Amino acid sequence: MEALKQIANIAGQSGLFRILKPSRNGVIVESLDDKKAKTMMGPTARVSVLNDISIYVDTADQSIPLADVLLAVNDKYGETLTVDPKGSPSELADFMASVVPDYDRERVRQADIKKLIVWFGILRQYAPEVFEKPTDESAEASTEETPAEASAAETEEEKA
Repeated sequence: MEALKQIANIAGQSGLFRILKPSRNGVIVESLDDKKAKTMMGPTARVSVLNDISIYVDTADQSIPLADVLLAVNDKYGETLTVDPKGSPSELADFMASVVPDYDRERVRQADIKKLIVWFGILRQYAPEVFEKPTDESAEASTEETPAEASAAETEEEKA
């Protein structure tokens, strides 16, 4: 989910933000809501790109990317997410177990599950491209060598 590389959470700010332009003094972000407010976040702001966030699980991998969890929620619930982020702890745990059966119940807190639900709603409404499946053509294009890469590989082989 390449689109998650441009979406971030900022500590102390509610909602999600689209990263517009990094600068030497921080980063310019735009809120993912109807206002589309642009803000300059200074170098001390704790900006977490969603692509870098993962969820703890009880497997050998110990965590899975947030992108995989969001896709699982989308596959299971689509646009009709029925769980309320202000629901009871047991409702939140049941929701998380239905999406990621082997999530680590000790390290994944209720607040994390609430954030996941809120973020999913924001992304479905304001960044639906996050949930689009890559087409076969774009997947094939990314695995094929470019002419420059092919000639560089041939040059390396010739040297050997």
